[in-house]
Amino acid sequence: MKQIALLTFAVVALLTIPLVPTTQAQDQMMMSDTHTAVATFAGGCFWCMEPPFQQLDGVIDVVAGFTGGSEKDPSYMDVVNGRTGHRESAQVTYDPSVVSYEKLLYTYWRNIDPTDKYGQFADRGDHYKTAIFYHNEEQKRLAEESKRELEKSGKFDDPIVTEVLPVTEFYKAEDYHQDYYKKNPLHYNAYKKGSGREGYIKRTWKDEPMDH
Repeated sequence: MKQIALLTFAVVALLTIPLVPTTQAQDQMMMSDTHTAVATFAGGCFWCMEPPFQQLDGVIDVVAGFTGGSEKDPSYMDVVNGRTGHRESAQVTYDPSVVSYEKLLYTYWRNIDPTDKYGQFADRGDHYKTAIFYHNEEQKRLAEESKRELEKSGKFDDPIVTEVLPVTEFYKAEDYHQDYYKKNPLHYNAYKKGSGREGYIKRTWKDEPMDH
């Protein structure tokens, strides 16, 4: 009888424990999967494409990787050898209620040379060519529209050659490539300057805000 009484008391005590409400941060974490979207951009060296997107409010994650080709599970060395058909790319996970796809496009255009047919800055080859990889028809429409607007702007004397392509399987690059600008800031900054990207961006967009 004593054991039954103790068991009954334990059950009653468990049922009467008040539920602890979740915090707002916990609520957002649980809801995040249903309030996110993904965008993918090839802009030459993926080290340089992570920071511009990561600094935007509403961007949840930016992953350096490869897409556009057909070879499965390529390594970095496979891609830079130029035989896979993949391009170095940045895949952006974002909250569209905070940051729009149009804002991502605006950021993208201001961090590449859209007139370069053969790569980006010091990096040459098909694997460094620019492209906007769309995930749905709305992204395709907005990407093509933004490209037309850039062409009409008269900003560039040469044609805009950045392609708008359907996304293929995206492969994450090796861990040492992720957040490279944080892990190796001295080398990253020297590379960005030495490759010509930093100077090009400053010259091309000096009269316009990078944020819009």
